[in-house]
Amino acid sequence: MVVDHQLHNMIKKFICTILFCLLTQSSFAAGNDDSGSNTSNYLDQYKAAKKLVNRGKKLESKGKNDKALKLYNSAYEKLLEANKIESRNPDILNYLGFTLRKIGNFEQAEKYYLQGLEIKPDHNGINEYLGELYVKTQRMDLAKERLAVLKDCNCEEYKELKEVIEKN
Repeated sequence: MVVDHQLHNMIKKFICTILFCLLTQSSFAAGNDDSGSNTSNYLDQYKAAKKLVNRGKKLESKGKNDKALKLYNSAYEKLLEANKIESRNPDILNYLGFTLRKIGNFEQAEKYYLQGLEIKPDHNGINEYLGELYVKTQRMDLAKERLAVLKDCNCEEYKELKEVIEKN
């Protein structure tokens, strides 16, 4: 009788251990597909795109516009992926607008800039780049509105947009 009871307890512990292992293993497996990996994925895409944009800017400053355009196109693709996961991030929307503006798709670029401003109206980068788009599309009154938004920021974006406006 005592042996039966001990055997029963051992079997019970063994089954509990197996169940515990199975349950924790499935929990860890489920954890691999959580929103944290999506966050990591969108951040990876965003960071990679930002590097491409910065490389594109350097090439553009050296007059290597064709190479810069290729980088902007690659950055745009990565930003689209990031935007699928995190669609309300004004930084992603800013760079989507930037890459499209550089490629020459002003209409779509403006849409992304405006989406970003709906989320964060005082975003320095968006206000500067949207102002530059307005200068490029000969809408100086709107460019000056963006400059007015940046007036009190004491930032590089204000100085750069002001310079672009004064040149035109």
